[in-house]
Amino acid sequence: MVVLFDQFNLPEDIFEIIYATKQQVIVAKLLVRHMKENKGEIGKTEMSMFATQLHDGNMVTQIDDPAYKGKKVKISYNKRQFYDRILTPMKSMGLIDYDLYKKTYSLSEKFNKNMMRVGLMWLQELRKPPLDYKSG
Repeated sequence: MVVLFDQFNLPEDIFEIIYATKQQVIVAKLLVRHMKENKGEIGKTEMSMFATQLHDGNMVTQIDDPAYKGKKVKISYNKRQFYDRILTPMKSMGLIDYDLYKKTYSLSEKFNKNMMRVGLMWLQELRKPPLDYKSG
């Protein structure tokens, strides 16, 4: 996954930096909220039930979009796309961990550590002497 952002127009919301569409932002926020409500950890079966509820269009919630302020909204999102576009990127970036032994998903701080590592990599690159770059 590639995270691209404009330093001069950095959104206030982390989800808007990570995800490309408004719908992906909403679904990712719903997942994180659901996990927070369950002490930051849910099982594999519960994750599947969450994805199925989205897929079937049975998820009714309030979202923080000004256009829907105070209104209940029905959310629908394809189950396969949920795993491919929401959960898998969250796992690969370190936002969510999966424990193979306990079969649980948990919210993680690894994303923060990885972003600090990326920043340090950039500082190392800045300090390197110029290299001759020869093409072809």
